[in-house]
Amino acid sequence: MTVNCSFYFKIGACRHGDRCSRLHNKPTFSQTIVLLNLYRNPQNTAQTADGSHCHVSDVEVQEHYDNFFEEVFTELQEKYGEIEEMNVCDNLGDHLVGNVYVKFRREEDAERAVVELNNRWFNGQAVHAELSPVTDFRESCCRQYEMGECTRGGFCNFMHLRPISRDLRRQLYGRGPRRRSPPRSHTGHRPRERNRRRSPDHRHGRF
Repeated sequence: MTVNCSFYFKIGACRHGDRCSRLHNKPTFSQTIVLLNLYRNPQNTAQTADGSHCHVSDVEVQEHYDNFFEEVFTELQEKYGEIEEMNVCDNLGDHLVGNVYVKFRREEDAERAVVELNNRWFNGQAVHAELSPVTDFRESCCRQYEMGECTRGGFCNFMHLRPISRDLRRQLYGRGPRRRSPPRSHTGHRPRERNRRRSPDHRHGRF
């Protein structure tokens, strides 16, 4: 009898992928979705024209990450519904690198997001979205990493979640009552929201 893969159940990802000898029970409904390999840390990808590594400061990386996080969080909440939490992996292993986990308040919002996002592009890359079994991120995270003691580094098989700045956290999570999902019309669909106007510089990152 095939047993369930504990890593997939806890983390929604497994380093063995489809070759895993254990069962990956993919959920048919969940509040959480994962956008696979969506975030690209510029410290890992920055190269000059001749292929040599280009130094990016920690301050520049945090600013880049905060901009990415705000863009994705705001876009998904406006289009699909209230987000309870969003987490981004800073691991280096192929199965976790750049994964963005988004936990919606309602399962139906998560389901709709997966269907629609799989037809989208973001920053020049196709979006791969799926429902995730992860609902309690405390079980998924590397406790040693949070204490600054993980010896496995970026290739740890538990989540190393990259924190956003305190100001951005306050802006996204701490501002009065959360936005409620718009009411459904009698046809079962939400009213179409007006597109926000942004400068052309911001459009390259949108879904």
